[in-house]
Amino acid sequence: MSELLVFCTCPDADTARRIADDLVGQHLAACVNIVPGITSVYRWKGEIHHDQEHLLMVKTRRERLDELKVHVVMQHPYELPEIIAVEIAAGLDAYLSWIRSQTAAVTE
Repeated sequence: MSELLVFCTCPDADTARRIADDLVGQHLAACVNIVPGITSVYRWKGEIHHDQEHLLMVKTRRERLDELKVHVVMQHPYELPEIIAVEIAAGLDAYLSWIRSQTAAVTE
């Protein structure tokens, strides 16, 4: 399968919405779920951090991943944004087909 689920954390709701809107608007994602109120615990520059973040769950296709990463990095305030993609092993065929149709490259 060529469908992917991409995870990306954002520092606030406005950043999460802006990135989600761009990805869907540019046909780089079929759908983006914004999950508010997660706590991320991580080490950065030698210190342990505990930050409240919003998690983006992005449904896309492997063929759009490189362009998706460029869009996220350009808009994201973090020095090193989280962009992790995992393959969708199975799902409702009609939904997976919808992901493919919504993330088809747009030609003018």
